[in-house]
Amino acid sequence: MNSSLLFLCALVAAAAAEFLQPELNYHEVEGIPKFEAIKQFEEGTDFDGGRIWGGQAVNAGAHPHLGGLVIALTTGQTSICGSSMVSNTRAVTAAHCWRTNTAQARQFTVVYGSNRLMSGGVRVVTNQVIMHPNYNMNNLNNDVAVIRHNHVNFNNQINRINLPTGAASYAGTWAVAAGFGRTGDGAGSANPDKRQANLLVITNDVCRQTFGGTIIASTLCVSTTHGSSTCPGDSGGPLAIGSGNNRILIGITSFGTQWCARGFPAGFARATSFAPWFRGQM
Repeated sequence: MNSSLLFLCALVAAAAAEFLQPELNYHEVEGIPKFEAIKQFEEGTDFDGGRIWGGQAVNAGAHPHLGGLVIALTTGQTSICGSSMVSNTRAVTAAHCWRTNTAQARQFTVVYGSNRLMSGGVRVVTNQVIMHPNYNMNNLNNDVAVIRHNHVNFNNQINRINLPTGAASYAGTWAVAAGFGRTGDGAGSANPDKRQANLLVITNDVCRQTFGGTIIASTLCVSTTHGSSTCPGDSGGPLAIGSGNNRILIGITSFGTQWCARGFPAGFARATSFAPWFRGQM
């Protein structure tokens, strides 16, 4: 190999090394510590922190489609994620909430209509989870899954969110993320209240400047330079536009890196890319 080719290869490798990578060991790094922190908080221990960085606390009925996930892993440990109710018997979430290269869930407890993850609301247990057939655990492409559960009645605090139609990119649109995540960097931050954050959708080209080839057509990214960002603790939760019965799900929280409070984009599964598959599982 001549020196010019070696130099070119070195440049390519250096450029690739600069891209951030999604956190692939979600449960060990984020979900399990988050569960322990929230559990301590709800049990009344002295704990300081929050959920969505830069977000605002909301009442239980503010996001009636939001379902918290308390995840029983096959190791006996417990993790957390979020989900979005799309019918009386179905919710959608991130596939990595159910399975990663290093962890496998045994069952989900879906929590609807509660501001607190560990208590209150309607709680339904299920192990019926269908991961997208093209889900890639090595880069979180196609990171979506459908949860099947027993019938849950709608009320003022529990209701479905609309799946999108068409192929809008939503770039330049303000959207709202809701969940049970954190407000800052560090796996130990948590508190027991549902929160939300306003986020600006950016183009995939801009997002590739941070994550490189991880960003594909079915990825949707948001800017975090405007003071709010979801963190990985909100995995599987909704990114939505609209209000009331006109809310539309446009993203499912997939990755945001462990530096989510430092201005890096956050990545979502683009709901328009997966809506036909979701409907096929209804």
